[in-house]
Amino acid sequence: PFEVPAGLEAVISKFESIETGSGENLRAFMKEAQIKYEIGMGTFVHKPSHSILEFADWKMARDAVKLHLFKSFSSYVRKYFANPKLLELMEFPVLFLGAKPEKTPALYSLMNYADVVLGTWYPMGGMHKIVEGMVSLAKEKGVKFLFDAPVEKIEIEKGKAKGVWINNELHPADAIVAAADYHHVDQNLIDPQWRSYSKQYWDRRTMSPSSLLFYLGLDRKIPGLEHHNLFFDADFKGHAKTIYDTQEWPDNPLFYACCPSKTDPSVAPNGQENLFLLVPLAPDLDGDESTREKYFEMMINRMQMHLNTNIRDHVIIKQSYAHAEFISDYNAFKGNAYGLANTLEQTAFLKPKMKSKKVCNLLFAGQLTTPGPGVPPSLISGQVAAEETHKILQSTLLEPA
Repeated sequence: PFEVPAGLEAVISKFESIETGSGENLRAFMKEAQIKYEIGMGTFVHKPSHSILEFADWKMARDAVKLHLFKSFSSYVRKYFANPKLLELMEFPVLFLGAKPEKTPALYSLMNYADVVLGTWYPMGGMHKIVEGMVSLAKEKGVKFLFDAPVEKIEIEKGKAKGVWINNELHPADAIVAAADYHHVDQNLIDPQWRSYSKQYWDRRTMSPSSLLFYLGLDRKIPGLEHHNLFFDADFKGHAKTIYDTQEWPDNPLFYACCPSKTDPSVAPNGQENLFLLVPLAPDLDGDESTREKYFEMMINRMQMHLNTNIRDHVIIKQSYAHAEFISDYNAFKGNAYGLANTLEQTAFLKPKMKSKKVCNLLFAGQLTTPGPGVPPSLISGQVAAEETHKILQSTLLEPA
């Protein structure tokens, strides 16, 4: 095992200690990745992508060339590094994007830039603090929340959404932004004549991975664990193949272990540990409790071996989460955890449209439309959808009575 330090210069030194010349190569790699990040985050992600014409100006075309959309991440990263350990470290983030590194555009080196240069930021108190902050701000602005109130149907008349049905009661609306799972809304909450896409269309979509997670509480501290831990003691290509080619449970998976109590004492009692484990998996898999338990034992055995510490006997809280829960809790299509695969055929204006094709005041936000999956892109999606909704409402007010 080796520790990846924080900060670009420290990581450069670490790379150089593993492979001569890779330090400066990492600097050059990150310089190019910064260009991709600034173009992608500064220009492309804020487009609603209603049409290809949004991208049809000279500056956009020139910037697109710099993004290396037609070069694979795998071949691109091998221009800079040869050491297998470094290659796996650089390729691991794109494992969640919906294709193996050899089929993922080199554009996504921007993820390495965000990780290493911009850093990974943690909200003290856990990710839910972000939700609490957004809810608090929304309430200040007059937003009304209805909790434990699943939408049963979107009421549509003559191509215009009139409101949503909740608990057999119609809640009128001037416009609707659906931020739930796009497939669920399109196929289950809308009458067939108003759907933007067919069942066949959705079945042809390539999905990003799902995950098997274990949420654990331990009655002791675990020495040797950091906040973020990647267990690469297995075949990277073999695991990727089970996600993207054979779509089956892996024999010996890579996995991620997060121990936020190393950073944040508020997430576990004094002297104890908060730990969760994650295995990326193919979407649309079936797995009973015995299957989950098999992978739990596999991960615990490997952790105990590498850390030379008893973990199993100190687990006092344990909860698993996988495809079935992604479906039951979020209506996630095929139990996916990361949205549509980031392939060229599903990029920008080729994703499911943010604006309904048949309902003039219905828009979609979230990980199955533009700009894509992940917390920041999904939040940006909501922002762009809100701006587009504002335009619709303004145009409605200007219409003659």
